[in-house]
Amino acid sequence: MTIPQWVLLGFAAWTLMTLMATVGIYRWSRILAGRARISQWRADEQQGSGWYARAMRAHANCVENLPVYGAVVLCATAAQVNDGLLDVLAAILLGARILQTVTHLSFRQTDAIASLRFTFFVVQVLCMLAMGIHVAMSAAREAAV
Repeated sequence: MTIPQWVLLGFAAWTLMTLMATVGIYRWSRILAGRARISQWRADEQQGSGWYARAMRAHANCVENLPVYGAVVLCATAAQVNDGLLDVLAAILLGARILQTVTHLSFRQTDAIASLRFTFFVVQVLCMLAMGIHVAMSAAREAAV
């Protein structure tokens, strides 16, 4: 497997871990303690503490970006583009994804923290854009030969 493919697997694992270690534990601890019913949890209602709401958003952020990164990796794989630039960008992307999630969950959301979290998001977007452009240009060069 290539580094971008390993990062895709890591991104998926991080998304699941974020769900289980935050939302899952929060909900099940309340259900098992008798403080909530299993049927009480609804996606269309604001529920739980502020931290729980941030955990829901942190997981949703992962879910929203995972398919985009997956599409870039799929195209890189199909075009057989595998080089150091993609490796570095993929690693930076996963690091920024993890830092965004941790920042979302670990700190009270002041303007400074929200700005930091947004910076980590922008890094991910720039990595995906750069990867996509690099793959497209490499594939176009290969097709021209």
